[in-house]
Amino acid sequence: MGSVGAGDNGSAGSVRITNRTVESEVNDDGFDDDPTGYQQLSEIPRKSNRRFYVFACAVLASLNTVLLGYDIGVMSGAIIFIQEDLKITEVQTEVLVGCLSVVSLFGSLVGGRTSDIIGRKWTMASGAMVFQVGVAVMTFADSFQVLMIGRLLTGVGIGIGGVIISVYIAEISPSISRGSLTSFPEIFVNIGILLGYVSNYAFSGLSVHINWRVMLGIGILPSALIGFSLFVIPESPRWLVMQNRVDEARLVLFKTNGDESKVEERLAEIQLAAGASNNPQKQGEKAVWRELLSPSPSLRWMLITGVGLQCFQQLTGTDALVYYSPEIFKDAGIKGNSNLLAATVAVGVTKTIFVLVATFLIDKLGRKPLLYISTIGMTVCLFSVGVSLSVLKEGVAGAAPALAVLSVCGTLAFFSIGIAPICWVLTSEIFPLRYRAQAVALGVAANRVCSGLVGMSFLSVSHTITVAGMFFVFAAMSALSVAFVHLVVPETKGKSLEQIESLFQDQRSWKGGYVKIEDVEDNMHE
Repeated sequence: MGSVGAGDNGSAGSVRITNRTVESEVNDDGFDDDPTGYQQLSEIPRKSNRRFYVFACAVLASLNTVLLGYDIGVMSGAIIFIQEDLKITEVQTEVLVGCLSVVSLFGSLVGGRTSDIIGRKWTMASGAMVFQVGVAVMTFADSFQVLMIGRLLTGVGIGIGGVIISVYIAEISPSISRGSLTSFPEIFVNIGILLGYVSNYAFSGLSVHINWRVMLGIGILPSALIGFSLFVIPESPRWLVMQNRVDEARLVLFKTNGDESKVEERLAEIQLAAGASNNPQKQGEKAVWRELLSPSPSLRWMLITGVGLQCFQQLTGTDALVYYSPEIFKDAGIKGNSNLLAATVAVGVTKTIFVLVATFLIDKLGRKPLLYISTIGMTVCLFSVGVSLSVLKEGVAGAAPALAVLSVCGTLAFFSIGIAPICWVLTSEIFPLRYRAQAVALGVAANRVCSGLVGMSFLSVSHTITVAGMFFVFAAMSALSVAFVHLVVPETKGKSLEQIESLFQDQRSWKGGYVKIEDVEDNMHE
């Protein structure tokens, strides 16, 4: 790839934008004959429709995460009946539940690479196809071994597609709405989890040989919508610039940017960032990974921020709450499969409602204030879960189950309003274009390793230190995350991706998390 600059031959001469039409003065470079050029601008949605267009693209791209959420939610209930039908052991249960996260890290590393080769859109499509094959294998499994094969395939698919969804949305979104739109994958994960819980409750009355297969098999249904989305959503303009397809990138920016007057300015910023990316001295996948593994000071702090948030998101035990909520509620004193599964539906509803709340607040309050609310609230609620499972368990009749359900719902409410969506928002927006796909892949890999560590050890460790003891450990990790947010995480609300890159070059931004926008703009022009 040759370097791409703001004045490359692939760009138009000058552009005059009016309310109804876009006119261009074109140099003698053949651009007026280019089918991807300004002749297509008449097909671009008007400004009043562009917000809806970007919204629709974010929704359609996020459909992949419904599959992930459904798999997470449905497995929490299906595992009860799988244990009974296939006679699997507790260790096999932990492996079956936790391996999804571990295996998906391999998919995420593949996804980070392929997204720079075949594009963001088709990487998401590839992940969805692998995931669907895995679901089909699990649905018809007649042994633990076959079930594991399907589970491994779903994990790889989740890693390939999931690693790039937030990056894609961040790259097509205007700065003013990027935080809200980039949180969509987390919303759809929670919708998927809720649907999984509802499916568990709805089909639990079927025979034990059939019910868990129906629960798992329904996860295939969203595939038709995912296939449709590929014909609607555009490719990322930043990826197009990296491929020297500047004219196509300009068209996408006109379609997705609400302020036409800033399209050329935004394109110039992307070209400037991509110019470093395409520098012949810095080309190659190996060079990118070398720089990530031996980073500059600013890149090191980006990695600490992104990877650190991903780890804390999982080490606070929220995946254990989702995967093992029936076991937790059973330990608190709730009896009967129907009652246990009904309680999990309440958990799913809570998660979904509060992640929707976060979507409206993330670009108003900012990332850092919501992270404070989230991590402090989780610390209190996780401690309360531990209390409900220990101190109150032998106390007042009914107090432990009530406090357990309330505390679990509270934990997931605070999780969903802050660190759950913001973790992905920040990870997708803080890295320079050159490193973005690979760095996000590292963050996702760290997230999946920590999730797998929690998922594959929860039952075993609980037998040693009790379930209550596990939640006191999770509460301590959550308290550490409060300090991490205060010391490390900057505020990125309202800044372009290129401004955020410059922000990390200013050491003041690491200390307090805030920097004046004038300072950022000065850095960008130095």
